[in-house]
Amino acid sequence: MELLIQNRSRLKIDLKKIKRWVSLILKKPGYQDSEISILFVDDEEIRVLNKNYRGKDRTTDVLSFSQLEEVKNSKLQTPNSELLLGDVVISLETAKRQAKERGHSFEKEVFILLTHGILHLLGYDHEGNRKMAHEMRRMEREIIEFSHE
Repeated sequence: MELLIQNRSRLKIDLKKIKRWVSLILKKPGYQDSEISILFVDDEEIRVLNKNYRGKDRTTDVLSFSQLEEVKNSKLQTPNSELLLGDVVISLETAKRQAKERGHSFEKEVFILLTHGILHLLGYDHEGNRKMAHEMRRMEREIIEFSHE
């Protein structure tokens, strides 16, 4: 796995742990040898990205930017060990707030957001198609359960 991680947030995150988590998340669906980039930002930076790329002038927790054309309309069918998957951007400020609201740790929330963002890179989606949303939620649960084995 080739991984680029950058933290531009004021909040601290254990980058070694993130690398382990990304490897674990990619292993379950069979993409552990892929290339991916993870960027941690503050709310203001993710708001700007959300506005520029999605036309939504508000903060969000996670954004995914796939580099795979075939993922644009459907999820990848076959794992490929040498894919450039794309970029996941996570607001650590939002993650911290959501963790408190949901009653679990900041680290667990970051893991959930990483899982969610990476699944988007693989073509999973939860907007518009009920069946795809169900499939994405199922895969998220499987990865989270798999991470605790």
